[in-house]
Amino acid sequence: MASPPPTERQRPAPRLYLVMPPLAEPARLQDPLEAALAAADIAAVLLTFAPGDERTAINHVKAMAPLVQDKGVALLLDNQPDIVARAGADGVHIAGVERLKEAIESLKPDRIVGAGQLKSRHEAMLAGEAGVDYVLFGEPDLSGRRPAFAAIVERVEWWAEVFEIPCVAFAASLVEVAPLVAAGADFVAIGDCIWQDPRGPAAALAAAADCLMTETVA
Repeated sequence: MASPPPTERQRPAPRLYLVMPPLAEPARLQDPLEAALAAADIAAVLLTFAPGDERTAINHVKAMAPLVQDKGVALLLDNQPDIVARAGADGVHIAGVERLKEAIESLKPDRIVGAGQLKSRHEAMLAGEAGVDYVLFGEPDLSGRRPAFAAIVERVEWWAEVFEIPCVAFAASLVEVAPLVAAGADFVAIGDCIWQDPRGPAAALAAAADCLMTETVA
């Protein structure tokens, strides 16, 4: 088979990025998370946090970390750069560009720093220039609102065509997974629709993985 021209980039097969519900009682999420990790190939798990103090957050991370890291999956913390090292996590996901420089300076190159809540192409490029390991498009904000799906797909297509830095695209439902992969997403983030699926998170994640494979084969 002939090699592609030098200008054509070959991206690895897309993978899933699992967003956890707010972590208030780790014991209630451990069994569902373990089942989910066994059901599909997951590249990273993002821990989000219920309101609480720093020590409680660290203890919660330490309770969850072995389930994730022992599977070879990256454990990331949502907007908690100050506790990443102490909690033994693999990195952090930062909302917006304001705190990126500080997180990158304190955590890289040993740990992962990703960026989301990027409201424009300009902010996405600023994140890329700062040295992030990935950008995330399409996730809901604190009020639950997100851009129109067509706008998310357009942003993913633009990034995948122009930049080498991996792109994570957020799928609010299983039907969004395949279009985001087709647009060029390296990873598909998926959260509430997995945890709220009546079949359970393991079955829902297996279905999401099937969507990845279907689009890749197609």
